[in-house]
Amino acid sequence: MTDRSPWFRIAAFAALAILCAPVFGQKNDGKTFAVSRTWYNQPDLQGIWQPAAKAVDSLEKGGFIKDPSNGRIPYAAGGAAKRAANAKNAKSGDLVNKCYMPGVPRLMYMGYPFQIFETEKYVAITSEYAHVYRIIYLDGSPHLDFPDLWNGDSRGHWDGDSLVTDVINFNALTWLDKVGNHHDNQLHVTERFTRTGPTSLLYEATVSDPMTFTKDWKIAVPMVQKTGPARLMEYECQDLAVVQ
Repeated sequence: MTDRSPWFRIAAFAALAILCAPVFGQKNDGKTFAVSRTWYNQPDLQGIWQPAAKAVDSLEKGGFIKDPSNGRIPYAAGGAAKRAANAKNAKSGDLVNKCYMPGVPRLMYMGYPFQIFETEKYVAITSEYAHVYRIIYLDGSPHLDFPDLWNGDSRGHWDGDSLVTDVINFNALTWLDKVGNHHDNQLHVTERFTRTGPTSLLYEATVSDPMTFTKDWKIAVPMVQKTGPARLMEYECQDLAVVQ
């Protein structure tokens, strides 16, 4: 094989450096954080992530609700009563206990690690929980006319160094946490994924559902990256009603 000239190798390394060059300006604890880029010149969110705190069993008690400032979910009439009824029947009512998909946004903060992959046209998120995965399309295609999906239909775009998603077409069967916080099939979730440090990522979600809530509300969950030799394990879900 003919050896390529030194100038060719220099040009190749220069092109690689441009594609992988970090972008400065992201703040992390008062310091400037350099956000790496992928081959497609997108902010690099890839890796295995999980909530920095323990699994989010209750959004309100976990302190993850950032708006409204009182940290309470703004239920419409009857919403809090339905949550209380759900909590009393959590073993049978929470379909995660029967190995159903947990829905969005719950999949992101239920405590199981998830891995992010990026291409030019989509972002894939795979969870350790029961092999559940999501595809967030970046190609500008419209939402599917296909309602009643467990994890909704996701479309995304880049906003600076953040991935912003628009998720609709949910069913009304999933819960938002273990204590019975709930939604209707009019649920609309807007997510934001932002790399905040070498091993940290901030997950934010604005939740809208005029059938269930008096206004939109927002959660923020810090994520930490699993470093070193890491992989998603083979978690097989077991229906509690069958096991017990």
